[in-house]
Amino acid sequence: MSALLASALLVTACGSGDNASDSALEGPATASSLTIAVDKDSGPLNLFAGQTDQLTELVYDKLLAPSPYVDDPKPWLATSVTQVSASTWEVALRDGVTWHDGAPFTADDVVFSFHYMHQAPTGRFTHHVNDTPSISTVETTAAGGVRFTCDYACPELGPVTLADLPIVPKHVWSTVDPAKAKEHAALPIGTGPYQLVDYSPTSGYRFTANANYFAGKPTVDELVMPVIADPSATFTALRSGQIDATTRALTPELTDEFRRSSQVGVVKTSPLRYPELKLNFLEAPFSEAKFRTALNKAVDRDQLLEVVGLGQGRPATQGYVHPDAPYANPTESPYDVAGANTILDELGYVDDDGDGFRENAAGEKLTYRIHANGGLAPDVRAAQLLTEDFRKVGLDVSVVAVDTGSLSDIAAKKTYDMYVTTNSPHAVADPTQFIMSHRSGNLWKAPSVPYPEYDALYEKWRKTETNEARLAVLDEIQTLFNQQPTVLGLYYPDEYFGVRADSFAGWVETPGYGVVHKWSFLPREVSESAGAIAPVR
Repeated sequence: MSALLASALLVTACGSGDNASDSALEGPATASSLTIAVDKDSGPLNLFAGQTDQLTELVYDKLLAPSPYVDDPKPWLATSVTQVSASTWEVALRDGVTWHDGAPFTADDVVFSFHYMHQAPTGRFTHHVNDTPSISTVETTAAGGVRFTCDYACPELGPVTLADLPIVPKHVWSTVDPAKAKEHAALPIGTGPYQLVDYSPTSGYRFTANANYFAGKPTVDELVMPVIADPSATFTALRSGQIDATTRALTPELTDEFRRSSQVGVVKTSPLRYPELKLNFLEAPFSEAKFRTALNKAVDRDQLLEVVGLGQGRPATQGYVHPDAPYANPTESPYDVAGANTILDELGYVDDDGDGFRENAAGEKLTYRIHANGGLAPDVRAAQLLTEDFRKVGLDVSVVAVDTGSLSDIAAKKTYDMYVTTNSPHAVADPTQFIMSHRSGNLWKAPSVPYPEYDALYEKWRKTETNEARLAVLDEIQTLFNQQPTVLGLYYPDEYFGVRADSFAGWVETPGYGVVHKWSFLPREVSESAGAIAPVR
């Protein structure tokens, strides 16, 4: 009989309704098998072809853990990480680690991984080795470790980059042409706590525990992960006990329903992601900083939280970087319709014909569109509320609902005025990605699109040599961005996950990844020592 587990997670007591008090999750700490629905097919977990961090990190490990989204990542495949100069780091590695196929993990694997990410097509990891930061040399040391040398100072290499990039086996990937990395379809071999032993687009994933895992035997022997794309089907399966959990968070409407369930526990987490409104800063008037400031003031985020998020979370009044991210410098953005109207007046956008909408200097009405995914009701409702907010400052804005593919195409080609989407922890909680997003076209397109204030801060940022000095400049960049944002946060939601605690109660929240990730399936003391368990908020 498995021991009962008193979890650090807060769970709404069954049958307690809206006034429920939080209680510890109780149930077995181990399980022979769990069935967990995933909301999308991520293919055979090819790191270079698009992937889901939660699943790939079941298979792969990184030098530090758990992620860049914590204050102080701990050595994981590494035993120590040392900055020896402004642009040089040395890493000592753990002995006795093996890959899933039995081959030994060595320093050559680490060197190869970073070289390969340099060469592979641009993707999730490549710009974090060849731009921010730019790693020029990776080599083994006489002591069996690895030395990293950067083209310019890289004080964040240790706490951020090495906690973000997975290590891949040289003996597997050296047979794959980097130019064809995205085409590799074999099941992955890693050092992680689980091995992917079966995958198909129709049946999903099956993982088995790595009994020889260096950090300790996983607490669940088998993870079966069917792909269930339809939200209704997912939660019907959870109600009936066909699945034990899901990677899909409950919608606000379902949270109370599941709270009243006698079978399903509801776990609250604080995700490092939120819905946002993207502005096309390449086109006028969104290219004008003061116009963006006016839009930011015009958004009633309290209303968005109450109506769309049903009050579950916080209004996004503290800027682009999520306020729970380790490097956040929250900048308050109060709702200020009068202030927005004053700015638009000063810009010369006035209502000359008295129809309630402003015109530009050429007499053209300020008419814009917000695109939203028609399959996501909260996004469409948010877009509708935004049109009402913008109407209050004299802008004629309408909503265009499109399908997922069309929205992706519009976003990629930047053929939009504004669109509603949801960002990711990588975007709003990784300090190097915040810089990179200004260079990639996500938040800005430096240096090809002029932005003198940012460009000056970027050069100042490059010249810093310590993590503390670099974070201080990041504070300045955040302040600049939040004053004239190209992305408007809508609200910072809480997330709730439904789990069958009678099957397994080892669920823990790790920053950015909800409850379905490897830290839920490792012994509690291991996850705690890695600093992987999020504090209860």
